[in-house]
Amino acid sequence: MHAKRICEHDIRNTKKKNQDKCKHMTEKLHFTTEEREQSLKLYTELRELIADNIEADDEEKLRTHLLKAIEEGQVHRDTFDLNPILTALQTAKLIVEEIGLRRDAVMAVMLRPSVEQGFLSLDDIEKDYGQSVARILHGLERIQELYRKNPVIESENFRNLLLSFAEDMRVILIMIADRVNLMRQIRDTTNQQAQTEVSQEAAYLYAPLAHKLGLYKLKSELEDLSLKYLEHDAYYHIKEKLNATKQARDAYIENFIGPIEQKLKAAGLKFHMKGRTKSIHSIWQKMKKQKCEFEGVYDLFAIRIIIDCPPEKEKQSCWQTFAIITDMYTSNPKRMRDWLSVPKSNGYESLHITVLGPEKKWVEVQIRTERMDEIAERGVAAHWRYKGVKAEGGMDDWLASIRQMLENASEGLEGMDQFKMELQGEEIYVFTPKGDLLKFPKGATVLDMAYHIHSKVGSACTGAKINGKIVTFRQELSSGDQVEIITSANQKPKQEWLSIVKTSRAKAKIRLALKETQQKEALMVKEMLERKFKNKKIEQDESLMMRTMKKLGYKEASDFYRDIASEALDVSTIIDKYLELQQGEKVVTGDNLARSAEEFVLEEHLPAKTTQNDDVLVIDKNLKGIDYQLAHCCNPIYGDEVFGFVTAGGGIKIHRCDCPNAPEMRRRFGYRIVRAKWSGKGSSQYSITLRVIGIDDLGIVNNLTSIISKDEKLVLRSINIDSNDGLFRGNLVIMINDNTRLESLIKKLRTVKGVKQVERI
Repeated sequence: MHAKRICEHDIRNTKKKNQDKCKHMTEKLHFTTEEREQSLKLYTELRELIADNIEADDEEKLRTHLLKAIEEGQVHRDTFDLNPILTALQTAKLIVEEIGLRRDAVMAVMLRPSVEQGFLSLDDIEKDYGQSVARILHGLERIQELYRKNPVIESENFRNLLLSFAEDMRVILIMIADRVNLMRQIRDTTNQQAQTEVSQEAAYLYAPLAHKLGLYKLKSELEDLSLKYLEHDAYYHIKEKLNATKQARDAYIENFIGPIEQKLKAAGLKFHMKGRTKSIHSIWQKMKKQKCEFEGVYDLFAIRIIIDCPPEKEKQSCWQTFAIITDMYTSNPKRMRDWLSVPKSNGYESLHITVLGPEKKWVEVQIRTERMDEIAERGVAAHWRYKGVKAEGGMDDWLASIRQMLENASEGLEGMDQFKMELQGEEIYVFTPKGDLLKFPKGATVLDMAYHIHSKVGSACTGAKINGKIVTFRQELSSGDQVEIITSANQKPKQEWLSIVKTSRAKAKIRLALKETQQKEALMVKEMLERKFKNKKIEQDESLMMRTMKKLGYKEASDFYRDIASEALDVSTIIDKYLELQQGEKVVTGDNLARSAEEFVLEEHLPAKTTQNDDVLVIDKNLKGIDYQLAHCCNPIYGDEVFGFVTAGGGIKIHRCDCPNAPEMRRRFGYRIVRAKWSGKGSSQYSITLRVIGIDDLGIVNNLTSIISKDEKLVLRSINIDSNDGLFRGNLVIMINDNTRLESLIKKLRTVKGVKQVERI
């Protein structure tokens, strides 16, 4: 029976049965007249596209299943009120036409709604449709599990994790195609929040994935549609401008390519040319980057020259074309891009040049062959040989190896359906309990992750819960693990930990922790030394003691105190050398001791704390008395230019206008920004941290602290300085009233001899 008659007959019967069983109507999927017509049309077109690839009973089994799913209410409209059967047909056609996938991928797309609803098991799929279809659906199911962990999708780590989780590369391709189709269908939806969420995912996750895989056409569509939904005014402003200038642009292109066509034909080259206007998203990005209006973007379009030549003459023909064009027009060498000699890691090959055309306008010209253009338009996916190639290096190396798997034209695209990717990358990606995604080298342990989170967490780590199971801190991590670190106040870092961790960051923090332990031991020795001096009635001067240490051959105080503790250095020897140096020198007494920065150790930045705030902050439209919190990322104080940000929990956090997170908050969550300003000073003090960098010298610490102590309205909470090779850097944590007093303090500290930099952090 003809496919159209089968599908039309069954949908009619389904509609009749639905009318006969009124009490179940709310549970079943109903087709509108328009949906019914679209489904019939797509079904017929799809069947013709893969007719040579489907198995004998595929159509009958799939038709029976879909009718059963509709009849028993197994599939339902989604958040956007879209018909899942129609959506699946649209996505299936897209993956066939735009990417080149065939039977197994199409079957997986059509069966996916039932699998996600739990009405079909993977065992049933493998039995009825084969192992390959089941593997694709298993991959889609695993990726849904990742989503449930609530990751930060904007991160490069999550994109790479998706690639590594997809045992079959077709899983990623289906996800990209599915999102393109969804973005096409949600233009008129009333669910604005869901529209915004899927658009943000398209921009941050799916468009970069499409770019990685060379699917430039789909990437551009995702970016344009995301811009359309997220920044409506900008999108239509550019679109209207493009429409208004189209006639003039087309005339210029004709004028530009006319002489080139004559020269290329005279050289005996077979080719065709076309002008391509840049995507709306690309133009918008240029406008923002160059901070200009639409009229200021000069390269609105590019000329593409596509050469028809045999594979062995591709480079020769492209460079010959390059020579002809640059002889005719002046080229800009800074804007030349040679992806012909060394293609991009995703397989893109082309030669880009920018030349000065008629009317002194710069024009971008892209030179490529028919084969290169097909890859650029449809992506490397259209040519991969799927033969289980393993990754030797990282993600980028793996993608580069895919580019080398271009298949011969005579083999068709069917080989794609036999691919099983065995990705064993050099990187792994794990989740924190909150859903944050962290990247580590292969072989990293729980202890690596603990030190990645914080030095104190690492030093107190006793183990972890990985996917709910308790393990030791020696346990190696695997991609996709959800890891919760377990700590104990009694735990202390040990020397052997250096052989457990994999990352240099963890090793450095362990060494620092061990050093801090040694310093505590040194403090005990120092107190013992002071008692010995006191017993002999010798007044101890710190600067003279430092000179004594150096005269005895010690460069580091830690080595000096360690040898005293181990009795390798006798206390009487120290006292004798001290008295020898004391002769003829004036001893510095009192509290004004000259101190070097070497005895201070750089610690982690302390979180900002404030006293009860009685300063007046006006939020939004002159509203006072609203509860708010000061953001820890920028630690605003009275007098700073600030704004309010409504958090997901409904509270308000106050940020400085120059907060490093401010641009991203305004771009993505502009609707949650509220105005705020200080309007009345009370008695509140704020904790701020100043980073100081300079040349280490005796007395440097004393000079810094004396400036602060002279101001009765300043309180020094802590000073943590690290000295190395004659340089020091460290943090001063100070309680202060407002930014005017802060600016005055910074100016004074910068006048201290040896201080090179003072900045607020």
